[in-house]
Amino acid sequence: MTFLRPVVIVASVLMLGESALAQLQSAPAADPPSASKNVKTKTIKSVPPTPSARPEPDNKASAQTPDDPNTDLVYGAYQRGLYKTAFDLALKQAQENKAPAAMTMLGELYANGLGVKRDYGKAIEWHQRAADLGDREAMFALAMLRISGRGGPPDRASAVKWLASSAKLGQPKAAYNLALLYMDGQTLPQDFKRAAELLRSAADAGTPEAQYALATFYKEGNGLEKNLYKSVRLLQAASLAGNVDAEVEYAIALFNGSGTEKNEAAAVSLLRKAARQNSAIAQNRLARVLVTDMGVPTNKIEGLKWHIVAKTAGKGDLMLDEAMAQATPEERAKAESAARKWLGIQ
Repeated sequence: MTFLRPVVIVASVLMLGESALAQLQSAPAADPPSASKNVKTKTIKSVPPTPSARPEPDNKASAQTPDDPNTDLVYGAYQRGLYKTAFDLALKQAQENKAPAAMTMLGELYANGLGVKRDYGKAIEWHQRAADLGDREAMFALAMLRISGRGGPPDRASAVKWLASSAKLGQPKAAYNLALLYMDGQTLPQDFKRAAELLRSAADAGTPEAQYALATFYKEGNGLEKNLYKSVRLLQAASLAGNVDAEVEYAIALFNGSGTEKNEAAAVSLLRKAARQNSAIAQNRLARVLVTDMGVPTNKIEGLKWHIVAKTAGKGDLMLDEAMAQATPEERAKAESAARKWLGIQ
């Protein structure tokens, strides 16, 4: 008997941002009542790189590492938050050596206004030059700028071209985003088989969001044969990489013993972790486990606390509302106090 209903996920809109060195951003998971061939994936959204907490003085000497002549001085300066230094070094390499990586860095810096005034037009110009020379990162960044309409009107056809080229060269974020377009069925004809192939490429490269999406494909049989075991293994990998929605799904699989050995204690631990990362679904599932007798030690007050928190985020639950109504005034007061503390409400 399964106690926790798995989260069924639905399709989301592709979101493309600014940076060539894209990071993965999470979006809240939906929880519709029925399964479909639509898969809600966490989109890749690029954000500007985070400067170092305490950047060193911006001078070229501080970026040098003479003991290692092979050190990439441009990227080294960039990583350390020395953006003006990175810009000057990249510009020199781009002009003198026609180095594609340096051109990509210039596009990155212009797109995010790091060490230079933000200028999407110049960002596109440098990314275009690097992409024409075969740089897969520049191709990906150029696609993102084109599809988002930064530096000119949106151009989805051009974006698809560069995403495909970048993905072909092994750029996992490009493969993932291209898969989303095949899933969405608006920019490209809907093709779950092709989307699955691209997701597998990105998942094999260690992209947690692709692992999570591909796990759902295996679970639902979208574009490939159903395989619950492979689905759970992918959920586990994405969970270990910190994907919150994967943590929730993997926890549910562990709790129910679905596609893996049953482990309720590990499931509750994962639900707690995801709940603390503000997953309303995890908060709701954790509340259900703690309030009711589901084979793990009950903790009514903690469970009701998470119910209040989840409900505040829009994840209501009639069964837990009833449990709250049946709680003693002291239990309600303690749960409400704990919820206010978590929510930062006095």
